[in-house]
Amino acid sequence: MNRFASFSLALTSAMLLSACVFAPPVHTSNNPSDVTKMSEQALATCGAGNVKEVNAKSFSCK
Repeated sequence: MNRFASFSLALTSAMLLSACVFAPPVHTSNNPSDVTKMSEQALATCGAGNVKEVNAKSFSCK
């Protein structure tokens, strides 16, 4: 390898390893109506007595 290729490889590696990753913050809803709507959907989907967990964004069945 010549000097330019070695320098380019080293510079590219340094740039890739020092890259910053930005992830937007996760917003949780504190709105009770969101939980109520999800609870109603969970009951309709899972059936009464079969709902394991409900939050503002999702639910799970037993």
